Amino acid sequence: MKITFTRHGESQANLLKEFSNQGLKHPLTPVGRGQVAALAERLQDQQVTRIYSSPVLRALETAIILAVKLGVEYEVVEALREYDVGVLEGRSDPQSWQLWKEMAEAWLSHQRLEQRVEGGESYLEVRQRFLPFIERLTQEYGQTEAHLVCVGHGGLYRLMLPLVVSNLNQAFFARQGGFGYTAWITCETTREGLVCTSWND
Repeated sequence: MKITFTRHGESQANLLKEFSNQGLKHPLTPVGRGQVAALAERLQDQQVTRIYSSPVLRALETAIILAVKLGVEYEVVEALREYDVGVLEGRSDPQSWQLWKEMAEAWLSHQRLEQRVEGGESYLEVRQRFLPFIERLTQEYGQTEAHLVCVGHGGLYRLMLPLVVSNLNQAFFARQGGFGYTAWITCETTREGLVCTSWND
């Protein structure tokens, strides 16, 4: 089994620098749609079997474009949603982004995994929905030639992929400078679990 984890294309929320991790508020921009079309071209010869998508609009639109161009089905799963930022949802002010930065630092640098923004998710809750999804895919497809594509979010991947991909860690993500629009990594199942074999080709 192969799993390609990709981020959505550029959205209106990204341009507005607005927290938009719930609902169907901010679609892809024209630039974002072009990014997704280019991604579909790169995946055209990859024999993709199925696509899984976050329910957030920018990811859902990305998955639909890919599904149409690649001729495969897609499924919306809560596991791939960006983490809930609670009272910060819909905000774009510097103070909100500073609070978000402090929460991420508490999780990644100080292991305060139960910490959350008021009304939002903790690291532990994000992990609780993400890991069973990957386990489900491994159990269902692990011994097959399936190539699955997961359309998600940069924040989610930064938090969760080091938990399920044996040769990725937070330091690697930091060196890459984040997870850009429609960036993608491909992982394969081995005896050691999932191993990253390709980062943006």
